[in-house]
Amino acid sequence: MNDKSDMAHAARPVASTDMSRRDVLALAGATASVSVIPTLLDSTAMAETAVASITVLVSFTVNDQRQQLNIDPRQSLLDVLRETLDLPGTKKGCNQGACGACTVLVDGRRIVSCLTLASMHDDAQIETIEGLEKDGELHPLQEAFVAHEGLQCGFCTSGQIMSGLGCIAEGHSGSPEEIQFWMSGNICRCGAYPGIVAAVADAAKRS
Repeated sequence: MNDKSDMAHAARPVASTDMSRRDVLALAGATASVSVIPTLLDSTAMAETAVASITVLVSFTVNDQRQQLNIDPRQSLLDVLRETLDLPGTKKGCNQGACGACTVLVDGRRIVSCLTLASMHDDAQIETIEGLEKDGELHPLQEAFVAHEGLQCGFCTSGQIMSGLGCIAEGHSGSPEEIQFWMSGNICRCGAYPGIVAAVADAAKRS
């Protein structure tokens, strides 16, 4: 070899590659990410486990029965009623407070139970559709719903009845128009509104 060839050979890297500087940096970043991701995932999992292990003690009365529960403070009243207390009559519809299917009475006031935390109602009096029947006898509003055919598929009926009870107790049942206005938060996808209004008006006269 001549001198020029020897110098070129000496200057050439031992293991040549076509990777650019940008490729090298990208590879380094990807390698770093791969090593960091498991750590981040582990930290997230640990945080979720820690949060899930936190419970609060809540006592309230549901349908005249005292309940004392250790619950996740993030649980909605709807989920506690359905999943913990096995009271599925309160329906989970939109789960956004828009349909009224989950309406219950808390301290005599109607609320949509999907939008309130169970932990917020310590020492409250809660009434669901399961608590209306007494000694095998339907509540007058339940009877009125049957008599006036205020239901079709029945999915929204429990919420309609509980909201109807609240409507009557609030003094908003003086006319069909008033009932329609104050029951407007309860949606019936079957369109049984005439029967629903008639049932609430009938029960209001008898209460």
